[in-house]
Amino acid sequence: MVENTVRDFLNALGSDLRRRAVFPFDAEERWNWHYIPRERNGVLLKSISDAQRQAAMALLRAALSERGYARAEDIMWLENVLAKIERDPETYDPLNYAVTVFGEPGGKGPWGWRIDGHHLSLNFAHTPDGIAVTPAFFGAHPTNVEHGPHAGLRVLGAEEDLGRQLIRGLPDAQREHAVIARDAFDDIITGPGREGSLRRPAGLAFGIMEESHRNLAMRIIEEFIGTMRPAVAEAERARIREAGLEQIHFAWAGSLEPRRPHYYRLHGPNLLIEYDNTQNEANHIHSVWHDPGHDFATDLLRRHYEHHSHRAGQHVELLR
Repeated sequence: MVENTVRDFLNALGSDLRRRAVFPFDAEERWNWHYIPRERNGVLLKSISDAQRQAAMALLRAALSERGYARAEDIMWLENVLAKIERDPETYDPLNYAVTVFGEPGGKGPWGWRIDGHHLSLNFAHTPDGIAVTPAFFGAHPTNVEHGPHAGLRVLGAEEDLGRQLIRGLPDAQREHAVIARDAFDDIITGPGREGSLRRPAGLAFGIMEESHRNLAMRIIEEFIGTMRPAVAEAERARIREAGLEQIHFAWAGSLEPRRPHYYRLHGPNLLIEYDNTQNEANHIHSVWHDPGHDFATDLLRRHYEHHSHRAGQHVELLR
């Protein structure tokens, strides 16, 4: 179980590092995620021993599918490439990722954990009523490695190719409906602190699409959901189906040509995926997966406290 792996990680740290790694579940730090290079709270992978680092990576492996773990490793490895491009190995370090734990893993109350760094931020919350695995951010720069022994490597390439295949394949009238802006947005809209800023779906509804195009769109969704361990991924699929696939909308902004700035989103009652590739000659992807109302387990916590007797002040902190 994931909670056992978290406990193993904390036990490997020792008391001093453990104090740095653990926050109360109701701490504001739980919402302090980001995908840019910056100072972070928690325990940095580069500041701990090899054995402790292996325990941290075991936690990541336990939470993700094989594909999800490989993606996380690729994103972190790309920091080596960026370090050479930017001539800044201190900032762009594949070990410059922080692990933070919130609450007591496996205890009676809610708990969670996060791994957070440049282009990778995964947020997990466990409650007595279920698990939340969003927001989940995946980025890549360069998304296409063009030089060196790893030339040809593409990270998040499927997300780019499937999105372009979908928008290009739509009939003209449907494509016009799907395109919401001539120019791509500079970045994702629902970043840190703006998770709920897109409330109304825009673009082309799944209910109008031909089956082949819906299948393409579902493949994009699967690129995100499929990063989680199988049981969690299946629960997320069920939530999306129960809310009605026909209510999901696909929206595009920017160029339809490769290596030109472009953006798309998939948005429904229980799903919001944003993908943006506008920087560095469209060789720099930012993507995020949200579950509206379910990010950080806010809905699960609300339900939990509606049915249990707790201090009223604590409700506000936990639900923000």
